[in-house]
Amino acid sequence: MTEPEWPDEVFAVLREADIQQVGYVPDAGHARLIARALAEPSMRAVVLTTEEEGIALATGAWLGGARAVLLMQSSGVGNCVNMLSLPANCRTPLLLLVTMRGEWGEFNPWQVPMARATEQVLRAAGVLVHRADHAGEVAEMVRAAAALAFASCEAVAVLFSQRLIGAKVFVAAGEKS
Repeated sequence: MTEPEWPDEVFAVLREADIQQVGYVPDAGHARLIARALAEPSMRAVVLTTEEEGIALATGAWLGGARAVLLMQSSGVGNCVNMLSLPANCRTPLLLLVTMRGEWGEFNPWQVPMARATEQVLRAAGVLVHRADHAGEVAEMVRAAAALAFASCEAVAVLFSQRLIGAKVFVAAGEKS
């Protein structure tokens, strides 16, 4: 099975948008994008202990003259609720790329409640939300989201559906995948 091309297309869009900092919590759905950011000399990839730190990172980057993106999983959106007031009150841009869990083919029932709430939570916090379900729309959607975020100093999120990223498969210890 070949790997999807959309993560590489998203990386190209991030370079095109002059993203210099990439905040992330390790996530299999963003693994290729994270690896590309770590290998890119013009980007600083910063591993976070919690997603809300990424909002502060993105705000600080903007205040320092740089652009940032925050990569996270849908379960991390709940960790950011209070911190989402920072870009709203300070009128700083925030670009979020969110891999969804708890949807199509999910094995972990703990992921389902936040999956149901992710889009509504982001919208309630004033974030403009777009959802990518098909590989062919991802790069264009991220390009448009980055342009909107940085031109208008708005918080904009692109949700990558679980069908797009592929459902995780549980493998018990000692089993082969």
